Amino acid sequence: MNEKFRYELKYICSEAQSIRLAAQLEGLLQKDSHTGERGYYTVRSLYFDDYENSAFWGKEDGTDMRKKYRLRSYDNDPGVISLETKERVRDKIRKKSCQISKWEADFIRAGEWYEVMDNSSPVAKDFFLQGTIHLMTPKVIVEYDRIPYVCDEGNVRVTIDKNIRSASAEEDFWETTLCTRPILPKGQQLLEIKFDEFLPDYIYRAMQLEDLRQTAFSKYYLCRRFSI
Repeated sequence: MNEKFRYELKYICSEAQSIRLAAQLEGLLQKDSHTGERGYYTVRSLYFDDYENSAFWGKEDGTDMRKKYRLRSYDNDPGVISLETKERVRDKIRKKSCQISKWEADFIRAGEWYEVMDNSSPVAKDFFLQGTIHLMTPKVIVEYDRIPYVCDEGNVRVTIDKNIRSASAEEDFWETTLCTRPILPKGQQLLEIKFDEFLPDYIYRAMQLEDLRQTAFSKYYLCRRFSI
């Protein structure tokens, strides 16, 4: 669980840029230990919003302070499920998470909040409170393939997210294969850089690719635009 705010910078890059960047990072950073033999893992998140769609419209309106709630699984493994909140204040984020069981996740998806009210995690208690007061319901599934690099110096995490896609049928969250739609033009990918107080110079220099443009990209917002 991350208790402090971290910087998060996002960039849209082409496939050629991501290949070049990955080649540079291979010699500088370590792959995340969860990556496995494929060199990436698949992230699947189920996002929640309240009855006023506050998270969606907050992004639409450019609100400086925003908070999102989600369930997250990795490689569709029901044994590893995170309940997460993500707060943003301009370019800084704070993510809090806790591990929950599949049956807890299914109760949350069904809006049966009282079934998880005894979970002692502060994240679960916050989720329970917001879910019951603001009538939060699942809105959209976001899925993508992530290539992650990490560095202890500066607590840096660099990720390349490929094949970003969405699905509207939240009841299919545990299905092996989802019916999805892409949310970026073919070949476009998302580069994210997260760090605490400073970004080491050698990592900064590796990021200086021609025509790399910073963006205020939100996977949740773009995926929901198809259905709201």
